[in-house]
Amino acid sequence: MKLEGRLFVANRMTEIKEVSYERKGVPFSQELEGALLLLCKELDIPAPIWMKKNTREFAAFRQTLFFSEQYNEKVKFERFVIRQVE
Repeated sequence: MKLEGRLFVANRMTEIKEVSYERKGVPFSQELEGALLLLCKELDIPAPIWMKKNTREFAAFRQTLFFSEQYNEKVKFERFVIRQVE
């Protein structure tokens, strides 16, 4: 799975990274979680809190948004967008 992450501050993209993560024989949700954690590590940000809205958005559009309120720690960005890259 390839996952792309973009960080935004004041509607301007400040950083973009792409990671590849593959584990054979595991459910899609576990592969997605591993890719998200790897992406957060690459961007040097904490892992966000995954909510039901994220599941709905990702299932429908293969992308979802995380806002600063979805973090337990203070972050220096307003929005984190992830999307699955083919």
